[in-house]
Amino acid sequence: MGQLNRGATLHDKDFTTAEIDARITFHEDDQIMEVSFAGMELASSAQVNRFYDRIEERIAATGEKLWFFLVDYRDARIDSAAWFAHSRRGKELNMAHSMGSVRFDASEVTRRQIEQNAGTENFDPNLFYDRDSAVGRLRELPSKREKVVERTPNLTAEEVAARLSFLPELQVMDVDFTDLVLQYSGDVDVLYDVIEEKIGATGRKWYFLINYEGTRIHSPAWVRYAARGKRLNLNWSLGSVRYAPGSETEADIRLRAESQDFRPNIRNTRAEALERIAEMKAEQEEEVG
Repeated sequence: MGQLNRGATLHDKDFTTAEIDARITFHEDDQIMEVSFAGMELASSAQVNRFYDRIEERIAATGEKLWFFLVDYRDARIDSAAWFAHSRRGKELNMAHSMGSVRFDASEVTRRQIEQNAGTENFDPNLFYDRDSAVGRLRELPSKREKVVERTPNLTAEEVAARLSFLPELQVMDVDFTDLVLQYSGDVDVLYDVIEEKIGATGRKWYFLINYEGTRIHSPAWVRYAARGKRLNLNWSLGSVRYAPGSETEADIRLRAESQDFRPNIRNTRAEALERIAEMKAEQEEEVG
């Protein structure tokens, strides 16, 4: 396996796709995805989210769901403003796609941050000072690709359909995710397959009004949920407003919004959400006028 091109130091700026791609390498023989934060200073949550968005896209493009993760932290600095996003997006990515993760050459500052995030001062057998040791550890781990179990979705198409309604007079698709639990990517696909079918049958775009009260989206489902949601919005949405999300779901929505160029439009109540949709209509009418 060759060494990764570390690229230029990036600080407080937008990442280009080429800059991020230069830091992501797939070593197919060892089933390893290598990601380099070497020489980087991640100063903002938005930077982190753009980086992780691209990692997810690159993994999807391989056609393989599972990889070993090799992460290079040489001379890396992750500012406090970026740590929450880095930790949360990293957890989601690991839950969805990792067969095992190791980090190497972490500075003492980064090491302490990682240990603190892991919740124990004894962390971490998978944190190494050199790349060869990290790669050696990954090569000891068993591949899970042949052991992937396709879990039966917990959702049915009928259950999803019952959560959708269209309000033509308001140009609104009303989506009720109350107490919905999405555990795995299969649940996400059932959900969005039905939504796309129903909205496609109308032949028009809608404002999306989404009730997130009691909704739980588990880490293994978040990567697929974000990708399918983005596609749905691009194809069929005039604008989306969400209300009553729990703290966990709200945090994830706000993180994704930072890097995917959409306003989270989160409100506390349905009435406030409908008011926001009315505002969006007025704003769009002014732009057309």
